Amino acid sequence: MTQVALSKSRLRDFVKLHQKKFRDSKGLFLAEGLRTVRELCMNLPDEEMLVALLIREGEADVARFAQTYKGKVFSVTEKEGEQLAQTSTSQGIFGVFRQQIPNGDEGNEKPGQSLIVALDDVQDPGNVGTILRTAVWFGADAMICTVGTADRYNAKVVRSCAGSIFTLSHYGVESLAHELRFLQKRGYTIVCSSLDGKDFREFAVWPEKVVLVIGNEANGISEQVKSLTDLLVRIPHRGKKVQVESLNASISAAILMERLVLK
Repeated sequence: MTQVALSKSRLRDFVKLHQKKFRDSKGLFLAEGLRTVRELCMNLPDEEMLVALLIREGEADVARFAQTYKGKVFSVTEKEGEQLAQTSTSQGIFGVFRQQIPNGDEGNEKPGQSLIVALDDVQDPGNVGTILRTAVWFGADAMICTVGTADRYNAKVVRSCAGSIFTLSHYGVESLAHELRFLQKRGYTIVCSSLDGKDFREFAVWPEKVVLVIGNEANGISEQVKSLTDLLVRIPHRGKKVQVESLNASISAAILMERLVLK
């Protein structure tokens, strides 16, 4: 397939997507690596969500994957690929995609079981991406992020969720407390993970509609959010003496999601 060389002006615009302010102002994000880009393309809610595929010259195997996306495939030189790359060992393929626009149905009346995951200032991009992918696996309906949570379109988040970013509705909020009150009025029970909580094994039955809140890696759930909590739960450790301070945020989220969903 013949590839058109990427123009200098578009290259400059795409490189700027390394910065959050440009991602947000343009409503775009940059993905890197064959696995990530391919999964994103497989899960496109609409073909228009793909803006461009950028392939480094000489990457024949990668170019074959891109054959279906005629008119959106461009070649970049080795030097241009270095400008676009955010990893030390780039695979020579980049995708420019449109950011997801929430559908506005989050928290609306939904019959049956429903799980929403909320991140209360989870700052590590790897944790955010892993939690998002895990939420997809367990069939969550949405993920809410506070202003202090790592940007969902950060390169590491996109890599960590390995293309799942289009398969789950996710959105940011100025005030998580306000959003939780809104969801409580619609029948959701707020469940927060905390070392001060009750052993989750003591709950024989879980509510049908749940918002699971995962707190900041160092400080946990904020006091304002904790004051709204319906159920404060903790994951017990084995043995009489704990050997580590706490579980990783994404591990805690996965354990609790499994417990809440697979009843």
